[in-house]
Amino acid sequence: MLRIKRVPTILSNYQKEEGDGAGRCGRNCLRDCCIQGARLPLYAYKRVDKASAGKAFIDCRAREPPVAFLDSLLLGEWEDRMERGLFRYDVTACETKVIPGEYGFIAQLNEGRHLKKRPTEFRVDKVLQPFDGNKFNFMKVGQEEVLFQFEASEDGEVQFIPNAPVDVENSPSVVAINVSPIEYGHVLLIPRIFECLPQRIDHESFLLALYMAIEAGSPYFRLGYNSLGAFATINHLHFQAYYLANPFPIEKAPTKKITTTSNRVKIFELLNYPVRGLIFEGGNSLENLAKVVSDSCIFLQNSNVPYNVLIADSGKRIFLLPQCYAEKQALGEVSSELLDTQVNPAVWEISGHIVLKRRKDYDEASEENAWKLLAEVSLSEARFEEVKAMVFEAIGCSIAEDGSKPHHEEKAEHERPPLGAVDSNGKGSSAIVTGNSKCLVLH
Repeated sequence: MLRIKRVPTILSNYQKEEGDGAGRCGRNCLRDCCIQGARLPLYAYKRVDKASAGKAFIDCRAREPPVAFLDSLLLGEWEDRMERGLFRYDVTACETKVIPGEYGFIAQLNEGRHLKKRPTEFRVDKVLQPFDGNKFNFMKVGQEEVLFQFEASEDGEVQFIPNAPVDVENSPSVVAINVSPIEYGHVLLIPRIFECLPQRIDHESFLLALYMAIEAGSPYFRLGYNSLGAFATINHLHFQAYYLANPFPIEKAPTKKITTTSNRVKIFELLNYPVRGLIFEGGNSLENLAKVVSDSCIFLQNSNVPYNVLIADSGKRIFLLPQCYAEKQALGEVSSELLDTQVNPAVWEISGHIVLKRRKDYDEASEENAWKLLAEVSLSEARFEEVKAMVFEAIGCSIAEDGSKPHHEEKAEHERPPLGAVDSNGKGSSAIVTGNSKCLVLH
């Protein structure tokens, strides 16, 4: 059992005013002025052996890792930063509840996030925009906000080095805290951080995100991605992730199988859910799955279609969700009732974890209201069919509708444990309750 105590909040380094002088800037950041000679923990994961790629989700963590990736490293270091006061507010004190109804949407009251969160600094009508070093980016974060480096092992075995040098020339990927968290353990995976990549998915970065999901090894730890135009607020390539011991409504929604690619990646379509989307799973290898999904994302990016991605089931199930809420906002097509909530429906909201900023909206939260919000996010049926057909053409896969019923043949694999259940790793989960000065997290 882990307890997080409320502590006075201090400004993280990058929230302070810019004031670089000669030599070190005094902010211990990740830029050239401070990074030389820096050392950070390094977790080196094991790449999946292509010869045993078919067992990718089983064999890649066959040996006991030197440190428990999720519990001891990621969540343990996150709690350390919480105790040191590096967050803008105490997310563990936010009230959270499961909304009564068939889907079990989750509502959180976070009245301070929209006031303390960094505002968007770029256009919302263009998915692809060049990196701009003058605007906020992760090179400006303080080194104390970085939890560890996350790289592939060179010798084929999982390794952990508590105090490894930062190889700037090879641009490591890092995991850092989100100083404006949505939930417990909210972190950022920043691929090849020193390359200053704009917010756009590529094959390598998406495969890295899948490896992180596999290392975490828990269905309650999900990764998400928001493109520009789909409520990403920073144009520096990153994925988000956090731990929430509840099933997301989108994970429980029925699906219909559409087709299987030549490398055995199965593609499904969401049914009876307010946001239309595709689901990818399976494949001959982890690389196959990553390539099919990333190729789909690359097509959407190049076509200027905003989208969100949810990586669930420890990397075995990926949701791809094109959306148009920002476009509707710009066209004046969103009702004032929804606009007044100030909710920006990104990947977590679309998945069913809705962060509300007003007490009134939280108290009146209902499945009907959640559905009404998310329905505005979704592409129309006609537009979705058009986008779906273009995605399938881009990845070289035909849509072979077989008229099958909603997909339930792997029901046992996709069902989520009920509240209070224990997962396969022996970790207990408890019902979400009202936040208070101490948050008890059962593992």
